[in-house]
Order: sequence, then C-alpha cells, then structure tokens
Amino acid sequence: MGQRGFASDNNSGIHPQILRAIESSNMDHAIGYGDDQWTNHAIDLFKNEFGSEIDVFFMLTGTGANILSIQSAVHSFHSILCASTAHIYIDECGAPEKFTGSKLIPIATKNGKLTPELIQTQLHGFGFEHHSQPGLISITQVTELGTVYTPGEIKELADLAHKHGMYLHMDGARIANAAVSLGLSFKAFTKDVGVDILSFGGTKNGMMVGEAVIFLNPKLAKNSKYFRKQAAQLYSKMRFVGAQFVAYLQDELWKTNAMHANNMAKLLEKRLKEIEQIQITQPVQANGIFAIIPPSILEKLQEQYFFYTWDESNNEVRWMTSFDTTEEDINGFITLTKKLLAKQ
Repeated sequence: MGQRGFASDNNSGIHPQILRAIESSNMDHAIGYGDDQWTNHAIDLFKNEFGSEIDVFFMLTGTGANILSIQSAVHSFHSILCASTAHIYIDECGAPEKFTGSKLIPIATKNGKLTPELIQTQLHGFGFEHHSQPGLISITQVTELGTVYTPGEIKELADLAHKHGMYLHMDGARIANAAVSLGLSFKAFTKDVGVDILSFGGTKNGMMVGEAVIFLNPKLAKNSKYFRKQAAQLYSKMRFVGAQFVAYLQDELWKTNAMHANNMAKLLEKRLKEIEQIQITQPVQANGIFAIIPPSILEKLQEQYFFYTWDESNNEVRWMTSFDTTEEDINGFITLTKKLLAKQ
C-alpha cells in the first residue's frame, strides 16, 4: 500500500470510471491525432458547456496547456502579468518563458488573487520599444493559495485587460473545485465574464492524463495546432485522452469528484479548528488548506501523512484533499496531530 496523505491531489489515483472509459476505447483501430469518435465526442461535450463558438485542443500536461494558451495569445516582446504564487511562475521551470520568449512579471498578493489595483502598477510603457509590452493577464482558478475568484472579480480583470488590448488567461488546473465552490457552470465564470483562454484541468480530479485548452476567443487559436506539435504535446493515440474527458464530462463525474474533495477539505478544516496550536491562514474555499503548525510535530506528521511545507519561514504548510480522501484519513490525521501535541 502506498502512503496516503494530503500532499497533493496529483497523488491520488485514477477514478474507476475513467479507467473503464480508457478500457472501453481500447478496441480495434482508431485514426490517430484526434480524428476519432471519442475525441470528437469530448469536443462536443465541451461545446455543450461553453457554447459552440470555441476551439478545443487536448494536451498531455497542465504545463503544456498553459504554454499553448500563452503562446497562442502573445509575441515574445509581450509580458505576462501573474500572481507571484502562480504555477506558471513558480512551478513550471521557466517553460512559459522558454517557449514563448515572453517575460513573466510576478505580482505579490495576500491571497493568491490579482486585482485591477495590483495590476495597474504594471500597465505602462505601451508603445515604447524599450519596454516589454503588457500582453496577457494570467490568473489561476482555484488559486495556488486555495482561494476562489468570483465571477465579478474575473470580469473586472477581463475588462481591464481588454481595455488595454490584452487578453485574460485562466489556469484552471482545479476548475472543477472552483465550479463546485461557486455553485456555477464553467461558462458562468469564464466565457460569460470575458476570459479569452482557459487551461482546463482534469488530472487533479480523477483523470489519468490529459488536459484541454479551451479557446473561448477562437480567433486566438489560428496557429495553435502548430504550437502544440512543436511543444511535443500532440498525442498520437488521442482517443485515450478524449475517452477520459467523455467520462469526466457527460455524467458530471467532475462535479461528484470535486464536491467530495471540497467537502473533505471543509471537514478537515472543522477538525483542525479543534486544535488551538494550529492557525489556518487562508479561507478554505475549495480543496486546499493552508495553516501554521508547531515545527516540533512537522516531521512526525509527514512520516505518517505526507504533505508539503509551503513557507518554511513561518512553518506554514499546505494540505490538499482529493476525490478519494476519506473521513478515516482525516480522523487518523487529527488523532495523530493531537497525540503529538500532547507530548510537547
């Protein structure tokens, strides 16, 4: 048995329905590179979610999806404005900058969320050839600090971007958790409020492999098929990605999984509040919890329920719940935490 814990929703396995979908598509031959019935069905399901005037490109990884999104919207002389905690800035090894040539400009936030006021400080130098030209705002939904943008907040950012001839990209690695948190359709807080490009994630919520780039502004997809190929993201046996998205979307498996993960986070939050030595640092709005814990219990906790330290300077940690997190996982974790603290 592998160690269960709260390190990442990437550490969970594959949902049985997704595995069955892969198996059911593993029959005979099918045309490669996306011209198959499963991929076409998945695209139709995305159009049901977002409207018919979109373009969909399936990718292998979330980093690949973000690269394609950015590369399709900007030139190398453009800059990309993002939160200082953004995945594209912290956790993608400079890949967006390597593939696009664009400069990433990180903006400090208190809760992972950009605001027009924060972005405004970077909106200068337009038309000045010595200055990298602001071209794209990239936000993450759910943010890297577990918070969720409201539709109104996203619309303000989209309006600001469009006012300056820029585009708005959303990294939706945990978009299902955001939709459940907001109680809204995907379209209501993306296309309806001005998002131009969406990286739509699934692997953190029960899929095996595969992400999607949704061009809500389809004119930006003009050269995307070439960018995808150059980035080694055009999967030949695309049906096995398409089949997963069919299973994920058609019966709202995405919602079932995300709702469970979010509910487990709320349960963990409730139980953590029983422990006065632990301080929760961010609102628990999806499936992530950030907290400051006594450093004396850190290693012992990680031995039994692995998780990551978020900020070593103040002993802040991150706990993530998943579609397969159980109440037993949470109860065992809380019991161990209390036991270790009692020995202090």
